[in-house]
Amino acid sequence: SSSDLMKENNYRDIIAKILIDIESVKFSFKNPFTLTSGQKSPVYVDCRKIISFVKERNIILDYAKEYFDENNLQFDLLAGGETAGIPYAAFLSERLQKKMVYVRKKLKGFGKNKQIEGYYEIGQKAILIEDLATDGETKVMFVETLRKSGLEVSDIFVIFYYDIFDFNKTLLSSMNIKMHSLCTWKNIINVISSEKLFIEKEINNLKIFLDNPETWRKNNA
Repeated sequence: SSSDLMKENNYRDIIAKILIDIESVKFSFKNPFTLTSGQKSPVYVDCRKIISFVKERNIILDYAKEYFDENNLQFDLLAGGETAGIPYAAFLSERLQKKMVYVRKKLKGFGKNKQIEGYYEIGQKAILIEDLATDGETKVMFVETLRKSGLEVSDIFVIFYYDIFDFNKTLLSSMNIKMHSLCTWKNIINVISSEKLFIEKEINNLKIFLDNPETWRKNNA
């Protein structure tokens, strides 16, 4: 059965390997990346890339569907977050044969000035779909928009979740939101360690970064 498949293969590590192979997760220990925030990082994660790789995308979507079934997630519609969440909400709504809407980051500013596109009814339950989450702060606004518009939301699903912060201390947790993901940094580290993709020193460097980015930046400025 599908649940045996999920237990047999550590599917999270399988997905981590895919993300590394297609360079959705990239490493640069010698010349750290500069993120949009201007901060330096030895890793860069770009889950938008998955949409261009058909075989890999299908494997990830198969596992996503299994995850939804296994965890018995109940919802009436999928809500894609603008913009990276929209293609995943579309792929998954097709797989699951469920309705879909998408949420804008801000009001359109003209026409009906809607922040949610698509058709839904007050009181329906939505699951927010995004490509990835760091500490989840950017998801708060999407959740608030969905709730203000009369939709219920208690779950967020992402392909990749950093999972290096204490979720119980986040704003999302206080909003009674559960974070679901297929892959985290732990899985990426499992893969780069077991496949010996980097020397021990670099893997430890990454662990230090994930444990405390500020300290890492002081030492690797």
